[in-house]
Amino acid sequence: MSALKDIYSPIFYDRLADVLVQTVPSFEKQRFITQIFDDSFSQKELKDRMRHTTKVLHNFMPDDFGKATDILEKTIHLLRKNHHGEDSLAYIFLPDYIETYGLDDYKSAVKSIEFVTQFITCEFAVRPFIIKYGSEMINQMEKWSLHESHKVRRLASEGSRPRLPWAMALPELKKNPEAILPLLENLKNDPSEYVRRSVANNLNDIAKDHPNIVLVIAQKWKGHSKETDAIIKHGSRTLLKQGHPEILGHYGLDSKGLEIFNFKITTPNVRLPESLEFEFSVTNTNAESKHIRLEYAVYYNKANGQLSKKVFKISERTYLSGQKEIIKRKQPFKPITTRKFYPGLHKLSLIVNGKESSPEIFHLLD
Repeated sequence: MSALKDIYSPIFYDRLADVLVQTVPSFEKQRFITQIFDDSFSQKELKDRMRHTTKVLHNFMPDDFGKATDILEKTIHLLRKNHHGEDSLAYIFLPDYIETYGLDDYKSAVKSIEFVTQFITCEFAVRPFIIKYGSEMINQMEKWSLHESHKVRRLASEGSRPRLPWAMALPELKKNPEAILPLLENLKNDPSEYVRRSVANNLNDIAKDHPNIVLVIAQKWKGHSKETDAIIKHGSRTLLKQGHPEILGHYGLDSKGLEIFNFKITTPNVRLPESLEFEFSVTNTNAESKHIRLEYAVYYNKANGQLSKKVFKISERTYLSGQKEIIKRKQPFKPITTRKFYPGLHKLSLIVNGKESSPEIFHLLD
């Protein structure tokens, strides 16, 4: 399986250069290719290859950033005409060009971001502008939240996420997200699921630092529409996993009359890359139906010997009075890039409507 960085391949650069030779004055294809594949290219990872592409392109572009954005626009028009590159990750260097060379030209950069994000998302590139221009940029993004293009509307939400993964931090919005709430309000009924999901992710980011803000929004938006209810549910997922009492109450999730029996870890010793296996039964002993959210928590052993808790969802549905279900689950311990597994003592617990059971022990072996 090829690495993600290999999207920047000789074929990619050959096609790109064939377009640039038509849009960039005095562009020299061979010189461009030679500069791209310098002595260090093979050692560069994805992000470094992206920035390297940005810098090499800049060697052929005008110093005037406004004129450079005209060329970026012509390049995108030609790429579209050739049916090449729309939403392709490899073209993330185009927003990176704006971020790298346009930060001091606000007017030209904003115009270019609005155009380029309709070809390849500018959610990362817009963040340095939020930091530098503050309310002026947020006001622009509020205008974008009303844009005719769903990609521009999504940028308003995604680009302003306080905790956007793999992106530059926005410390002021993490500290106080009030400035972005009006644009989320504009987007709560958006016809595009792509946009609505971004709104939910933005709310989930906010909930990590300001749960009360999200709880107020949840009450305000409740029952407005099926789509808005879905935004709130997805935007509250961290609060639900944390067992936050108010959000559990919002969804009527309490543990009264719910009983867990025969909780058992069937693989008390797990050897990499095998799976942890466990089972239990849950019964609704209430006289009426009950909505039940089932989760489990794995307490992973860390390098320092401390345990780190991560919650996983099993199901969420309505159980009839007296209904009993036997649940069996597997939790893989295959090596992944986002988590390193350390041998030793681990723990597993069950969570029913936010109430956590006493954890059981299992061991991870080399």
